[in-house]
Amino acid sequence: MADTIRAAVIGASGYTGGELIRLLLDHPAAEIAFASSQRHPGVPVGTVHPWLRNHPAASGLRLRSLEELVDVDVAFCCLPSGTLPVVLPRVAERAKRVLNLAGDFRLRDEAEVRAHYPASVGAPARGAESFSYYVPELSGAPPEGRFVNLPGCMAVASLYALFPLFADRLVEPRVVLDAKTGSTGAGRRTAEHPAERAGNFRVHKPFGHRHLPEIRQALSDFTGARPGLRFSTYSLDVPRGIVVTGYAQLRPGVTPLGVKRSFVRAYAGRPFVRVRPSPKTPLDYPMLKAVVGSNVAEVAVGVRGDEIVTVAALDNLVKGAAGQAIQAMNLLAGLDETTGLPWTAVAP
Repeated sequence: MADTIRAAVIGASGYTGGELIRLLLDHPAAEIAFASSQRHPGVPVGTVHPWLRNHPAASGLRLRSLEELVDVDVAFCCLPSGTLPVVLPRVAERAKRVLNLAGDFRLRDEAEVRAHYPASVGAPARGAESFSYYVPELSGAPPEGRFVNLPGCMAVASLYALFPLFADRLVEPRVVLDAKTGSTGAGRRTAEHPAERAGNFRVHKPFGHRHLPEIRQALSDFTGARPGLRFSTYSLDVPRGIVVTGYAQLRPGVTPLGVKRSFVRAYAGRPFVRVRPSPKTPLDYPMLKAVVGSNVAEVAVGVRGDEIVTVAALDNLVKGAAGQAIQAMNLLAGLDETTGLPWTAVAP
């Protein structure tokens, strides 16, 4: 890529697109060359995302139709699931690299693709020049291909919580996972009225969430394990953030110290996955107010007898989407992966 990375944000009027613009505006090695919205062409970015309007570089940035896409080094695709397969030829024509933040090309199993992402069945990018599935901390070297799919927010939080357990064969192959997510996880056009979400905590999906096959596939790819997974999701009354909790049983002979060492070893040298090695109070465990606004995921485990509880927390819009995508861009461009990304949370 060039010294200054020319970036396009495709689908810039949604929450993830807005978050990408916010982070790219302060990235020292990238410039926003294009931002698209089919609903708001010609409208200033600061009008659609008022929280961006006071950045000096945002004043001249307007949303444009995808038909006006210019040549760029990287296109971040933040479109609703099912949209990219339709417009991919246009994007691929103009972008040297395509980083997709939606789920269209994450799964390989055709039955699962048909069930969860039917619009991508038979799409050209499922052929010879297919998408790589890339998790910066778990995938190894950055992919060489042009098309890269980033993980889903609840899926990657679950992977951070489970990876050491199965990479080091610490637990029996059965896990119960529950994931609790803020309202932005449903996107900007959710039909749920704020009055119905406020003050509430409810089930989102007790069965059949599309991130479950993604977790299964990625866990198998990264550890070789194929455990039985029970995955339920819940809706929190907060704008952003995810907490995932996993419950499992230790294999015979595994000690608490062995578990602790495994988690520390798994994420050593991974700047954006922070292990809480010795949680003693509830505030020592991963929590939203320690990660929201940052590109950091916190991970911790608790062990009592042969029972283990593993917890991960991250900001769904940053580490679960826009920040992770910029982290991937940095690595693909040969930059330090932390370039331009926030470390600290925004609280209270």
